[in-house]
Amino acid sequence: MARIVCIGEGMLELSRPAADWQLAYGGDALNTAIHLARAGHDVAFLSALGTDPMSLAAKAAWRAEGVDTSLVLDHPKRHIGLYAVATDARGERSFTYWRGETAARDMFALPSSETAWAAAAEADLIFFSLVSLAILPPLGRARLLDLANAVRARSGRVAFDSNYRPQLWRGEENPVAAREAAIACADLGLPTLDDETALTGEGDPGGIAARWAQLGCAETVVKLGAAGCRIPGGKIIAPDRALDPVDTSGAGDAFNAGYLAARLQGADLAAAAAAGNALAARTICYPGAIPPRP
Repeated sequence: MARIVCIGEGMLELSRPAADWQLAYGGDALNTAIHLARAGHDVAFLSALGTDPMSLAAKAAWRAEGVDTSLVLDHPKRHIGLYAVATDARGERSFTYWRGETAARDMFALPSSETAWAAAAEADLIFFSLVSLAILPPLGRARLLDLANAVRARSGRVAFDSNYRPQLWRGEENPVAAREAAIACADLGLPTLDDETALTGEGDPGGIAARWAQLGCAETVVKLGAAGCRIPGGKIIAPDRALDPVDTSGAGDAFNAGYLAARLQGADLAAAAAAGNALAARTICYPGAIPPRP
């Protein structure tokens, strides 16, 4: 079985499916890790949490999902982050964050990070996103890209999602440059059309795939929201049926997990894309980023 390491930030999630707020967990790399673990894969989450009760409860909940939390480092002074998700009548979501000084931002500065980095470098596949880069300081970003290159150097693979959250990028920072540096380290690309258009102005899925190929990513699937996705070669794989979403939070993360799980099991591009569409479709039928277990 392939060893997978997902890298990023796991947070407390507040959603409001009814009159009262509901507390759960979310974060793009974490969502993907949980879906992969539910599919039976050997997956670890590389991040950092505090030693406060909420952080400890989060780690226990992720472990109960089947995620290996041995690479979730303990920060002695910082804590877990929080976000609230609101949805409109079409299920489209918007976020409010409280994550300025969270533990995950410091994950590559902790003394134990060297051991975690070395363990992750032995993975068969690592997954991270532009959000994973956005939360890190410059030295942390460099360490994450070094990790990607170390995995590739020993014939492992790297999957990257250019998940763009403008509010995470300070004015002097360049998310496009960070995205392109990550694409150059990636074997499997999982961009979303809306994110790519917001970042670069490119609105053609074929043009996006061509740019990722030019930067060195061999296999790029462009997610198209309700229209499905574009796989290498240009074919559009549409969902089985149209749905009225309850909450689109985590849909792209679910697609990533469904696609990667299928590819790791030997599925071809079209079958893996269909698996990604199916898992994303299930996810948008529930509030919050992670749906109940099937």
